[in-house]
Amino acid sequence: MLATWNEIKGRISSSLPKNSFSLWIDPISFLGKDEKNLVLSCPNRFARNWVMENYLGLIRDNLHKAGAGHLDVVFEVHPPKRKSSGSHNTPDPAQLTLPNLQPRQGRANLFFNRDFTFDRFIVGRSNEFAYSASRALAHTDQWDYHSLLMLANTGLGKTHLSQAVGQAILEENPQSRVYYITAEQFTNEMISSIKKNRIEAFKDKYRRSCDVLLLDEIHFLSGKQKTQIELGYTLDALTNENKKIIFTSALPPKDLPNMSKELSSRLTSGLVTTIESPNYETRVKILIKKASEHNLKLPGEIIHLLATRLNRDVRQMESALNYLKAKSQFLKARIDLDLAKDVINSLVSGESSITTKDISKLVCSYYKVDPEMLRSKSRKKVYSYPRNIYSYLCRNHTIETLEKIAGSINRSHSTVLYASELVGHKIKTDRDLRNQIDFLSQRLENMKR
Repeated sequence: MLATWNEIKGRISSSLPKNSFSLWIDPISFLGKDEKNLVLSCPNRFARNWVMENYLGLIRDNLHKAGAGHLDVVFEVHPPKRKSSGSHNTPDPAQLTLPNLQPRQGRANLFFNRDFTFDRFIVGRSNEFAYSASRALAHTDQWDYHSLLMLANTGLGKTHLSQAVGQAILEENPQSRVYYITAEQFTNEMISSIKKNRIEAFKDKYRRSCDVLLLDEIHFLSGKQKTQIELGYTLDALTNENKKIIFTSALPPKDLPNMSKELSSRLTSGLVTTIESPNYETRVKILIKKASEHNLKLPGEIIHLLATRLNRDVRQMESALNYLKAKSQFLKARIDLDLAKDVINSLVSGESSITTKDISKLVCSYYKVDPEMLRSKSRKKVYSYPRNIYSYLCRNHTIETLEKIAGSINRSHSTVLYASELVGHKIKTDRDLRNQIDFLSQRLENMKR
């Protein structure tokens, strides 16, 4: 029967995405059989429940094809043996904590958003694997991958899932040392530790006093060579101790400029997932959920209209619902199709009247550069700065794809994405840049009128 089970796994592997198979089906092993049951082993309770809920039908179908359809499938939980860590002594989990030790801290520098939990995350085809992998990491003691890297554009839920993992772990074990931090904050903390002669305390915090590391926005490590080296050592230390690590990024590490090959390899050595823009069915579910949270009772025709026209990301849908609610309250107007269309036109339709050529002309005039220099290979700041502004404005004021924006300045789509993310991040702290963006955005808005 062992050979039959291996044959069934082989069939299933050809019908599932590689990541899904390796995460859920491959760890299942054959335990035995009797006249009525096929007994299979799962590494933990969460994996068993997930497989029974999502893959039991598939297993039974293949069991039937193998001529063993009369057997029922029974799952038992058998955690895998922990790998030996060489000469290091593994502490006894039942050992009492020494009375002179400091109490363990559950959180690091950033507070979690209480709304970013698994039960508030809307699952669809575009994010199902990232969701299931995140839940598996959060609810299992034994994680068979070095890390989890989630790749997604802004507003698609990667930070939501990352924080959901941290909150789920702390809910089950409040004593877990969970550190959620952005790449920029990690860099600033390291620099501050060096200046204050506290680098050893910094290393101890992230290498030896950390159970779970949630590192957000790693695309901002681009060009920060010293931080990349320090992070590499930190990841090696955590991996050697079988700690849980999650990264999020807007771009694959290989597409990040000035990212070392060594760190890029570490970041992608575990499980890599992507989150795409939600399809229509998922957008409907998101809108229904968000509308309920806003105490908005929207008829099906309005939900359909919003789901059809609002197809960028979750934040766009949230903005529309906020706008719809505010307009209804302040104008004391009933929410109907006409009001919904007004809101959509304010958020979407007006964008189409602005072209990449309009933005190019405005940016080049404002920064006094030749339009051809936006397309040049030059990396001088006098040209790269307005080129980044151009990328940001195109992404926020047109409906053009990344590929078309990139083609207009002779760049790759990943370069445009990185540039716009960088500008969007810097305007939070750089007042001069924010004023420039506000001024240029207002000029673009005036073009629509």
